Amino acid sequence: MGPLELVNHLLNFVAPALWMALLVPLGARFIVKKVTSVPPFWVQALVNFALNVTVLALGLWFFGRDGKMAAYSAMVFVCATSTWMFARGWKN
Repeated sequence: MGPLELVNHLLNFVAPALWMALLVPLGARFIVKKVTSVPPFWVQALVNFALNVTVLALGLWFFGRDGKMAAYSAMVFVCATSTWMFARGWKN
């Protein structure tokens, strides 16, 4: 495997984590009532991205392969929980 193929595989591995990290906080702004102490969008996206990549890496390690629905389900749960915690307990 060449370096371009490796980069392609890594980008495809983190793509679901990136989209989930961007879309969940964006959707939460429309669904959750207005809270004055919510952190900026980029902070939520960065934290969610790091958590999502960690969950996907743990899923890869545990199952021995990528693309298991259990890992994706865990990623959705962790991302939603993180966004919920930001909305409930963020202090400036």
